[in-house]
Amino acid sequence: MNARLTSAAFAAGGVLFLIYPAVRPSGDDAAAIASGAWVYGHLAAMIGFILTGLAVLGLHQVLGDRLSLRAAVVTWTGAGLTLPYYGAEDFGLSVIARRSLRDQAPALMELAAEFRFGPVAVTMFAAGLALLGVGAVMAAVAVWRSGTLAKWSGVPFAVGFALFIPQFFGPYSLRIAHGALIAVGGLWLAVALWRARSTAPTSPARTPAAAHRR
Repeated sequence: MNARLTSAAFAAGGVLFLIYPAVRPSGDDAAAIASGAWVYGHLAAMIGFILTGLAVLGLHQVLGDRLSLRAAVVTWTGAGLTLPYYGAEDFGLSVIARRSLRDQAPALMELAAEFRFGPVAVTMFAAGLALLGVGAVMAAVAVWRSGTLAKWSGVPFAVGFALFIPQFFGPYSLRIAHGALIAVGGLWLAVALWRARSTAPTSPARTPAAAHRR
């Protein structure tokens, strides 16, 4: 990925993490989970995770250092562990909720709790989000050390992903604020990459003599 595509991935991914809590219903009852807003909100988050992985990989290709490569590996691993849980929350729970409402069987929603707090599922989910936080912090440190991008441009992105797990335990307004923080972080990195691309010196054209010397 070149700097332009990396910039677009950071920007789009950040915005999608704001759309996720803004669209997702604030409740977790059957009506909320059965709604289209639940599906589209979680879908925004899943695409956001994919774009984040691509963006951090693109960041490594721009910076070219070992730390940013490790950040990309950790971020991809975290996204891989997180996405199955989000997919089940989005599509699996939605089917259960619709069936619960259609059959007027509230007891079916107990299946949602069994999935959400199942030891394997919740461990993968927590490990994935923790690794995403670690990857984002590593990426921010790589940006800070690079001398190519503005030092602080990676900090909001890192803080946002580091707080992904804690924000689940706050009020819903906090979750929207958290989405806004990641959006700011993604957009800031996008701008920093775009500016670095715009100000990068262009390679001089190779003359026939220079080509001959090569």
